[in-house]
Amino acid sequence: MRLPCFSRPLVVLVLVTGGAALAQRLQLQEFQAEEMAQQERDAARARPKYNINAYGNDIQIKEEPFPWMALGLACIAFAVTTPFAWRVYKNTTQEMAEAREETP
Repeated sequence: MRLPCFSRPLVVLVLVTGGAALAQRLQLQEFQAEEMAQQERDAARARPKYNINAYGNDIQIKEEPFPWMALGLACIAFAVTTPFAWRVYKNTTQEMAEAREETP
């Protein structure tokens, strides 16, 4: 089996472009032999790496007001239905008491 004549240049082209792409990657930073002073090291340790507390400073918590209208509507509904409920309760207990007296 014979490969087409353009397969070898294609392989070479792929290898060259792959090598060029790898060569363009960022190189590691060189190690700096300079030593930090004790105060600089203490300051670096005291500084937080990530400022996670600043996230909460930007957010405003929306506090919803107390639903006074709903509370008032519930009070009105209870005030309207209470007399009817009381009347039904009295009639039912009276009927039950009469039913007990009639049974031997």
